[in-house]
Amino acid sequence: MGSNSCLNFAITHHCVYLSPSFSPKSKLHNPNPNHNQFLLSRSSFIPIATSSFALHSNHTLSHPRSKKLPLRNAPNFYVAASAKAEPLKVMISGAPASGKGTQCELITQKYGLVHIAAGDLLRVEVAAASENGKRAKEYMEKGELVPDEIVVMMVKERLLQPDSQEKGWLLDGYPRSSSQAAALEDFGIHPDIFILLEVPEDNLVERVVGRRLDPLTGKIYHLKYSPPESEEIASRLTQRFDDTEERVKLRLHTHHQNVEAVLSTYKDITVKV
Repeated sequence: MGSNSCLNFAITHHCVYLSPSFSPKSKLHNPNPNHNQFLLSRSSFIPIATSSFALHSNHTLSHPRSKKLPLRNAPNFYVAASAKAEPLKVMISGAPASGKGTQCELITQKYGLVHIAAGDLLRVEVAAASENGKRAKEYMEKGELVPDEIVVMMVKERLLQPDSQEKGWLLDGYPRSSSQAAALEDFGIHPDIFILLEVPEDNLVERVVGRRLDPLTGKIYHLKYSPPESEEIASRLTQRFDDTEERVKLRLHTHHQNVEAVLSTYKDITVKV
């Protein structure tokens, strides 16, 4: 490597990539005035110095705020170091009324992730008359479940779009089975973290059974925790047909079965809240 070459250390999740990029004539900038401060890498947990150093062709090491130091056996090129993390990839699962929708909103706002829910994605694809959407519509019009391979392809293609790749993503309520999780793994799609929201079943049943909808405004109320503001609103509230104790317990049973099937794939990165 010639004396005018240099290396850029791009810190990613699991390794350090070396690539020629920095010009040795450019002025090095120190983003951190504290030379002893370290940055903890998010997934590899390797301490990375945030300061920039230049290794010159005359075998001296310099820093924007330090004197040149002589080095023995120094290679004949410049070195510049910078930390760069890959976008965050998150999966989240939670039972009906566990507060998953609220948490998804908070997480996407804080980390700037692209929020992707399989159910919403299915409706968007059908409305857009995409190839996957047309295939899914055929099953939906027959009242049949859309096969896993169609939904997995929709999810995969959405996760690989530029905004998801650039900003990172939050996959909401998917995968729901071991086969779906395995299919995503086969496509090389693996999250950094799998968040599981755990709420006692009695609490979930109470939340669901007390839930009411204002058909005029679309606002959701709860008879105990978020009651309507007036008698007029209270008189027009409706209850979803499946927001009964019997039906919600069946939905919870299905949810628990799905979660158990998926956890085996993500057990090493699961965080229960």
